[in-house]
Amino acid sequence: MDTTRDATNAGSRRSRRRRRNGRVVRMTLLAGVFLLGGCAGDAPSALDPAGSGAARVANLWWLLFWISTAVFVEVMALLVWALVFRRGRDTRVRHGQPLRFVAVAGAGLPLVILVAVYAVGLRDLAALGHGPGPQAPTIEVTGHKWWWEVRVPGIDGATANELHIPVGERVRVRLRTADVLHSFWVPQLMPKTDLIAGEMRETWLQAQRAGRYRGQCAEYCGTQHAHMAFLVVAEPRADFDAWLARLGSTARQPETDAQRRGQQAFVQASCAGCHAIRGTPADGRVGPDLSDVGSRWSIGAGAVPNDGGHLGGWIANPQTVKPGAYMPPQPVEAARLPDLVAYLQSLK
Repeated sequence: MDTTRDATNAGSRRSRRRRRNGRVVRMTLLAGVFLLGGCAGDAPSALDPAGSGAARVANLWWLLFWISTAVFVEVMALLVWALVFRRGRDTRVRHGQPLRFVAVAGAGLPLVILVAVYAVGLRDLAALGHGPGPQAPTIEVTGHKWWWEVRVPGIDGATANELHIPVGERVRVRLRTADVLHSFWVPQLMPKTDLIAGEMRETWLQAQRAGRYRGQCAEYCGTQHAHMAFLVVAEPRADFDAWLARLGSTARQPETDAQRRGQQAFVQASCAGCHAIRGTPADGRVGPDLSDVGSRWSIGAGAVPNDGGHLGGWIANPQTVKPGAYMPPQPVEAARLPDLVAYLQSLK
């Protein structure tokens, strides 16, 4: 009986140990999947800086990482030494040794590290707070639920979810919110800046190389917070000046019969009550200006790609694409929808 009971208990312990080890393995694999998921090649990362602002953040991060790594290695080495090499030996120490060890390793060394890191952090904060000069280009960005309105002072035009900057130059960005708190963040260019209701905030952007850099709202702002992305396009100065000129000019006129029918459908439908297209009677201010919608990188601030199929679905019923968006389904006749899509895609 005792032998049988012992065997049963041993089997039960082995079974519990296997289940516990299985859970550990599954949790480890899951953690690895999450870590690898954050390493996607198209994911913007503050550790891949393309501007001087983000470079300071990345350098500070790596400094803290290597300090933490050194401390971890030291603690693990002391633990192994205590468990392996000092096991079974006389571990008593002479009078005064513990006090000196605690004073040096437990207080003095951390104090030196913290003071040094604090000094580096203050230096970087001062550098990040030093904005561009008075002659620098200025762009105004307004956060809405859930999209970004982009304007340039002195230009009577607007775009949405995309702003351009000249390579190598600091650009002043003035920020405000039209509703709740948002946060303007371009990980590869600059730390985030919170948008607070009733206040005009300011930051700056500088790209050291040409490219397209994804930004994101970094403050939870409601149902579609995740789909409140934008794009920063860094380009040569001549291309930036051309973008400014297009921003203030009238929209491209329709060239085909389908596009002309689409323009007529847009103006006559409820679209014109919320959206503007420069050079047409449509002058709505509720939603984004659509004068260049055909060239935008996405629909719905990163919700879906900007192609004909998604654009048609967005017009018919935006709630199936971005639930909670303020734009209601549009009562556009099925026969007129392809013409409307063709017209909007031509606005580049």
